[in-house]
Amino acid sequence: MLGDIVGKVGCDAVIQSLPTLRETYSPDIIIANGENAAAGLGITVAIARRLLGAGINVLTLGNHAWHREEIIDFLDKDQRILRPANFPPPAPGRGFGVFMTQTDAKLGVASLMGRIHMDALEDPFRMADEIIASWDEQNVHNRFIDFHAEATSEKQAFGHYVDGRASVVVGTHTHVQTADEKLLPAGTAYITDVGMTGPQLSVIGMDPENVIKRFITQRPHRFETARGPAMVNGIVAQTDQHTGRALSIARIFLGNIE
Repeated sequence: MLGDIVGKVGCDAVIQSLPTLRETYSPDIIIANGENAAAGLGITVAIARRLLGAGINVLTLGNHAWHREEIIDFLDKDQRILRPANFPPPAPGRGFGVFMTQTDAKLGVASLMGRIHMDALEDPFRMADEIIASWDEQNVHNRFIDFHAEATSEKQAFGHYVDGRASVVVGTHTHVQTADEKLLPAGTAYITDVGMTGPQLSVIGMDPENVIKRFITQRPHRFETARGPAMVNGIVAQTDQHTGRALSIARIFLGNIE
């Protein structure tokens, strides 16, 4: 899983680093959060196709899912892009699905969004219950959830809530990779934030100068994505293919990508 891809710098870094990541980790499936891929806000059809064509198997989104209007119809056409499942109906697209890995194992993937300091969506905890129940019915034992949330407390609570019922839970949205990757007691691999793939010398992907101006003046300043060099943040997790129990989780960091 690769953390939030930010702008062209992030997209280029993903495509440049994928051969190295494949050689190093031999992943069965690659997931990435792409909700900031279009200049830091949303994702376009062209960018989605570029990332999927480069080898990303599933793209998850977040609170900027609808920022680029053109993507809305595309969400109904390509099932490899998941918006948060707890948007109220009748939201376009879907929030979870079942995908086949290179070893012909079923992997359930879901995107959910937290509610603290975020939009007032449906309860992600109860929505997770519904998604997990559907996976139970389909005998899908390996399960991955991208929990897109602001508050670390909400992310941690969610991880414990689905412990033993999901194989891997990763937090996204805050763009700063945390150092708390762990196996929870009942067998779920967890990290509070998987981090960001984008400009390394930035403020969560944005040009520091304009961000600093906003903090100092308390007036609006247009944010622009920073330039390179880039970094790639992510995690690699291993699960028992038959039980879905997580066996390991480790952080990925590649820096100074030109």
